[in-house]
Amino acid sequence: MTPLLFSNFNKHAHITEEQFKVIEKVMDKKLVKKKKDLLAAGEVSRYIYFVEKGCLRSYIVDKDGIEQVMQLVTEEHWIGDLYSFVTQMHGTITIEAIEDTEVLMLSYTDLEILYDEIPALERFFRKLIQRAYVAVQQRLNSAYSASAEERYRELIRLRPEIAKRVPLIYIASYLGITPESLSRIRKSMFSKAE
Repeated sequence: MTPLLFSNFNKHAHITEEQFKVIEKVMDKKLVKKKKDLLAAGEVSRYIYFVEKGCLRSYIVDKDGIEQVMQLVTEEHWIGDLYSFVTQMHGTITIEAIEDTEVLMLSYTDLEILYDEIPALERFFRKLIQRAYVAVQQRLNSAYSASAEERYRELIRLRPEIAKRVPLIYIASYLGITPESLSRIRKSMFSKAE
């Protein structure tokens, strides 16, 4: 049994050990080397991914060819191109490993079948999607109402591992600021702390 995944499911739904064994049978493990893509823009996202070990980022490339980081995820988080996964159409998001990463993959087809077999799984993913939507809404609200320093402080308060494991260029992109601005914010924060 994969304890991290079992625990993750049971945070928001009751999945029995017997049901979990059914789920585990259809999930595949994949190793993604640092700087390699798990999913490339333009592909159809046939899987949703659970991070067992490592760190990933998802990003889009804007009209000017600049990467805009959408998600930064570490262990015990799910990641995917939700639009592509749900619609089974070509997506716009690339998912790249920041570190050597191990993910568990659950296919769209298997998930649809499992929803009928294990209703609690449908509840889990409904809750997951609701939380993801709320997080996106909060991030948009913060982008309009909070300073860059406030957004950075909130990120490291909620996800301290991000500050330790993710290059500053990706954190800056995630926050919607330049790397130079983030460096100034960090310098200012450290000088205030002294």
